[in-house]
Amino acid sequence: MSDTSAPEEGYDIERYLNVRSAHSADFAPDGALAFLMDTTGTPQVWTVEEPGAWPVQRTFYDERVTFVDWSPERRELVFGMDQGGNERVQLYRLVPDTGRIRNLTQRPAAKHRWGGWRSDGDRFAFASNRRDEAAFDVYVQDRDAVGSDAERVYEGDGWLSVAGWSPDDGRLLVHEAHSSFDHDLHALELSSKEFVHLTPHDGNARFLSPEWGPDGDAVYLCTDRDGDTLRLERLSVDTGELTPLVDGDGWNVDGVALDEDTRRLVYSRNVDGYTELTVADLVATDDVEPLSEPDLPRGVAGGVSFADDGDRYALTVTGSTVNANVYVAGTASGATERWTYAATAGIPEDTFVEPELVHYPTFDDRDVPAFFSLPDSPHGDGEGAPGGRAAAEAAPGEQPAGDTPVVVDVHGGPESQRRPSFNGVKQYLLSQGYAVFEPNVRGSSGYGKAYTHLDDVERRMDSVADLRAGVEWLHDHPEVDPDRIAVMGGSYGGFMVLAAMTEYPDLWAAGVDVVGIANFVTFLENTGDWRRELREAEYGSLEEDREFLESISPTNNVDAIAAPLFVLHGENDPRVPVGEAERIVTGARDQGVPVRKLIFEDEGHGFSKLENRIEAYRAVAEFLDEHI
Repeated sequence: MSDTSAPEEGYDIERYLNVRSAHSADFAPDGALAFLMDTTGTPQVWTVEEPGAWPVQRTFYDERVTFVDWSPERRELVFGMDQGGNERVQLYRLVPDTGRIRNLTQRPAAKHRWGGWRSDGDRFAFASNRRDEAAFDVYVQDRDAVGSDAERVYEGDGWLSVAGWSPDDGRLLVHEAHSSFDHDLHALELSSKEFVHLTPHDGNARFLSPEWGPDGDAVYLCTDRDGDTLRLERLSVDTGELTPLVDGDGWNVDGVALDEDTRRLVYSRNVDGYTELTVADLVATDDVEPLSEPDLPRGVAGGVSFADDGDRYALTVTGSTVNANVYVAGTASGATERWTYAATAGIPEDTFVEPELVHYPTFDDRDVPAFFSLPDSPHGDGEGAPGGRAAAEAAPGEQPAGDTPVVVDVHGGPESQRRPSFNGVKQYLLSQGYAVFEPNVRGSSGYGKAYTHLDDVERRMDSVADLRAGVEWLHDHPEVDPDRIAVMGGSYGGFMVLAAMTEYPDLWAAGVDVVGIANFVTFLENTGDWRRELREAEYGSLEEDREFLESISPTNNVDAIAAPLFVLHGENDPRVPVGEAERIVTGARDQGVPVRKLIFEDEGHGFSKLENRIEAYRAVAEFLDEHI
């Protein structure tokens, strides 16, 4: 009998980064599934014919594939891929049975956002910034055409994406984002090119996950137009009237998928980060009747794709102790089957640690939600073991300080949310004796519109104060060593790392900034033209708020940093340009701060290639071991 226990010294971080994920599944007309899996080191297209069958790899690139979508009528599919993390996705058509691949767009300087197949599979739609880098136009293209053969059917002036074709194929549903929390929907009549605004509103409102109704007279969507949280509602195309269908009982109803033929829909609630899914029948235009709830691992689920007969659907499921895999659920029964078996790199699943959901008080008497994970057992010996330094130094009658170092891991966004999904780096840190604290500070999504706006513009540093409150909570925890707390984050989370180190330098033993913002002014000046307006809506504008943005930028407060800093970035980052890393590194070194820098020339906003992730996070692990 083989021994599946970990070696005495534990698994190294490369093993944890080799835990695979399978996700983004789509049903073919014949019942096969296409999905993305990163077995080769980057997500590629794979197919599988039945649950548990051996999957077949269909693409073989060094670059990541970003999505896959089967034709509704043919055994062919479209996938997207960029180069070196530059996010300029091109669209490709793949015939799996022959392996033939054709580049359909051939505009490497432009971004392409997939908008779906027409019902006969002869044409497809997409949005692209070919004409103007700062604006997205809507295009329709024949399946066998390439490049310049695409027809521009609408000229936009902002952030547009295509949400799908109407049931009669005569209209496109177009989503427009003015900011992360202010959206609009439009119906584009393809014959007349009439662009009909469907969602006039005052103030900010989101219109998410829109789906054409089966009769083409309505759109089913999630919106917070008339409340603090997202609800499932029906939007009349003719009148613009919104009819509430499902309220989330204080939580967001944040996703919906609808099958036209069976009139069944799947909707999701985000309950403190955990997904709760429900299948319902659309029994009338303004009424839904719950039918089933799938039996799935507890965690985060989404990406619904209905099979051709509508009796089942595929989705991706992940949890804190469950790597991402594709499941298929029956719409009526809720019975589920696991279709993919992405490997855990030989690491026993029962060694993965489940977090505790906690809430801690902050400066204005709000409670901040967080996931807190403690290692199963202390790591090491001597001063780091129970009864070591902490017990020896505690005065008689005092509570001894704990021995566990903590990594405070801050999500990006900021309009994002740390949810209980699998993270190999986190599980590695836990295996090495670190605790991991993941706060959803103000500005995070998932807790209502008001909570998300608490960090807007002049209130930006209130979210950093929430980090301080989290550390104070950790100081009171009996197992935490208050002198060994590090802060780590990526993108906007990287700004939070730098801001925390400049605002509250005495709290941190070390900091790790991954593709982070170091100066809001230079970031906004240099980010991709297509993103600037959306980001100014969150952070403040260069024209009106420049002085304030300079005042809170870590590069202008770098003299306060006291702890060692590690900065990692991608050379091709179109969102947070690599100059942000160079500025903070130079500034910190000039102040005598111990700084390490690691730049990847073939990456963008994050690290998509396995060899780069291994190099990056092995270096992060060594840095943390050295300093905390």
